Amino acid sequence: MKITEGPRDAARRQRDVLARLERERDVWVATADAGGLPCLVALWFVWDGESLWVSTRLTNPTGRNLRDGRRARLAFGDTEDVVLIDGEVETYGAAEVPSAAVGAFTELTGWDPRRDSASYAFFRIRPLAVQAWRGVHELRGRQLMRDGEWVI
Repeated sequence: MKITEGPRDAARRQRDVLARLERERDVWVATADAGGLPCLVALWFVWDGESLWVSTRLTNPTGRNLRDGRRARLAFGDTEDVVLIDGEVETYGAAEVPSAAVGAFTELTGWDPRRDSASYAFFRIRPLAVQAWRGVHELRGRQLMRDGEWVI
């Protein structure tokens, strides 16, 4: 990447992150089991304005890690446009998931996991920390959220 512009200010970075959450549907989800064994998968997501919603089976490592560990790191982009989100996780079975979350997820992806298998669950990931940068010149000031609050 050739740096041709100055770094974005925090307000611009926040707007860019929120726009990205609205327009994208794929996110890398990193979890770990109780022994620290990492797991990284790409999942579809939907943003409700406060949290990201993903769905996967409780019978796979990611589902178990999300449920049991209650933490996840989400990643977007490549090294030229990075967004990292650390969040806390709540697990919802098919009967408990809010209808608005399922509706938004199904509308965005065209898929309702509840119709595939009872082993699917939904996971609400509430951001606790957000970092964003585009290249080394934006490493300073990359922390946009701490403890669930925007620092802008």
